[in-house]
Amino acid sequence: MTHIALSDEVHATQVLGACPHDCPDTCSMLTTVQNGVAVKVQGNPAHPHTDGALCTKVSRYTERTYHPERILQPLKRVGPKGAGQFEPVSWDAALTDIAARLQAIAARDPQAILPYSYAGTMGLVQGESIAARFFNKLGASQLARTICAAAGGEGLVQTLGGKVGMRVEFFAEAKLILIWGSNSIASNLHFWRYANAAKRAGAKLICIDPRKSETADKCHEHIALLPGTDGALALALMHELIQNDWLDHDYLTRYTLGWEALRARALTWSPERAAAVCGITPEQIRVLARDYGAGAAASSGASTNASAQAPGGSPAAIRMNYGLQRVHGGGNAVRLIASLPALIGAWRHRAGGVLLSSSGTFPVQKAALQRPDLLAARTPRTVNMVTIGNDLLRQSSADFGPAIEAMIVYNSNPVAVAPESAKVVQGFARDDLFTVVLEHFQTDTADYADYILPATTQLEHWDVHSSYGHTDALLNRPAIAPLGGAKPNTQIFRELAARLGFAEPCFQDSDEALCRQAFGDAVDFEVLLAQGFATLQTPEAPFAQGQFPTPSGKCEFFSERLAKQGLDGLPDHVPNHEAAHTSGDYPLAMISPPARNFLNSTFVNVKSLRDIEGEPLLEIHPQDAAARGIASGDTVRVFNGRGSHSCHARVSERARPGVVNGLGIWWRKLGLDGTNVNQLTSQKLTDLGHGPTFYDCLVEVQRV
Repeated sequence: MTHIALSDEVHATQVLGACPHDCPDTCSMLTTVQNGVAVKVQGNPAHPHTDGALCTKVSRYTERTYHPERILQPLKRVGPKGAGQFEPVSWDAALTDIAARLQAIAARDPQAILPYSYAGTMGLVQGESIAARFFNKLGASQLARTICAAAGGEGLVQTLGGKVGMRVEFFAEAKLILIWGSNSIASNLHFWRYANAAKRAGAKLICIDPRKSETADKCHEHIALLPGTDGALALALMHELIQNDWLDHDYLTRYTLGWEALRARALTWSPERAAAVCGITPEQIRVLARDYGAGAAASSGASTNASAQAPGGSPAAIRMNYGLQRVHGGGNAVRLIASLPALIGAWRHRAGGVLLSSSGTFPVQKAALQRPDLLAARTPRTVNMVTIGNDLLRQSSADFGPAIEAMIVYNSNPVAVAPESAKVVQGFARDDLFTVVLEHFQTDTADYADYILPATTQLEHWDVHSSYGHTDALLNRPAIAPLGGAKPNTQIFRELAARLGFAEPCFQDSDEALCRQAFGDAVDFEVLLAQGFATLQTPEAPFAQGQFPTPSGKCEFFSERLAKQGLDGLPDHVPNHEAAHTSGDYPLAMISPPARNFLNSTFVNVKSLRDIEGEPLLEIHPQDAAARGIASGDTVRVFNGRGSHSCHARVSERARPGVVNGLGIWWRKLGLDGTNVNQLTSQKLTDLGHGPTFYDCLVEVQRV
């Protein structure tokens, strides 16, 4: 915390914080506070990854915190579910009634109570600390938090041994960067800074993405493959690397497992075969393989010293993001892409390898924070958050357990973000479902609540953060006092625990104490207090000599763990659930990437950001638009067997032929017909990790 002079008369304080949102950048923030009011939020110039810059969204954070529609007192429903009619009540009345209702349900079966949360904050304290302790003590159903990254995370674990990879800052030294399934300019801005530095130094940047994104505009090349075909492309790249002997044989021999089997599979994937699947040309695949294989000559036989840079070499780096794994074969696709660096020995260089997530690097003391011992040998069922639409409509049964009677929603907006939202709405509209929502605003989900409890924003509470895009831990100090009657998530669950008679001392842990517990002794908390961030000590080239955190210590092309589950131990291309050739009724594939100025459903109600986005849009290629008589600005109906969604069309070559882009995620209540793109997405799951398949979705589009 520092003091600065704004003028001769006015003094302000700058408070160190951290951006809480679901983004790889996890920025360090400075909030300027004057007379108890936050007047400015900016990036921390002392944090190398943030470098003083925030995205457009978070730079407007004071607008969000002081929003006139901010909920600042508990509200109780007085109208029909979904009508959004509430009256103010006291905290005491709300918590007493909520506790009594939960106690009555728990007396029958605590598994009838379900928490529902995700990454409204990525904080380890305001996420799953006191909340997890509360639900563990209660014996409530467990939630499988799979809605974003489960398939890709499992793909990394099965191949590299964990959510690990190269350090993001060394992308600046790469000579080739494949940006695969990521619109980095919109969703990973600080990585883009490193990529741009590499570009200025002569690196070639290639974007692999069905959409011609803002990032694709800035790359040297864009490969617009069909959604869900990334695994086929990776296999064809392997085919060409093998055929042309662009391989690091020494690395393959020493540090990989299952190479001969993977080699045999890859040799069945010619560029012609993959091109037919991916909707691109064989020549695009050959050129991409040649570019990527150029790094093999520099790597092969290179020093196995972990810091070796092979001067004059051509390190190749891959930045994946989670868009590519939101399809049926998402886990296998990530396995295949994550295998590529080992073929050319890219891991020998600190500027070579792959990064999807660095979160596995962090020494998070999960058991200390969440206290699974409070379950006391009970094993509650687990409900997958992706299938909440189906599960809220299920009756009690031997295989499912009790019907869900109560939902406690925090850090999430499932009515807007969960797939097949017609069923989600139907479930939340049940009169016999008791729903409590901890929120900042009256979201689509809050409209269906029995109680809305006002939660603090990041400027008003303590928290600590890991990252999935870099290797710095961050601390967030409260910059201002909670507005109105808002309380931190932790305090709300503490007070509920007290009303339910939970007497364990762990429910009295303060938020600062929880911040100290999060990393234990592995991160110096005094450093966090002093500068707001602490850099983990990690090798520059972590896998230059193998030492992967897999059971074998090698990059596992073949996973014995998957084989023991009855799955293919070797990665393969897994076609989409809804492959375009299987249905004449819905000939267009739809992906739903985030609108640039929203983050999931957060920031949708910030007026300045919504004004930039304008309205819900569907991007459609001129060829597909012409065939349907659609012009830019037309109202269109996008539909399939699950539902219908109305929005305006933008005829644009950002969409490739055969694919439409439904930019999300708008609140349903702001849509033309009270829906958003998730009216169309399905509850089908991925091959690995039981994740969602948002981008595995066929539709038709009609002009209204």
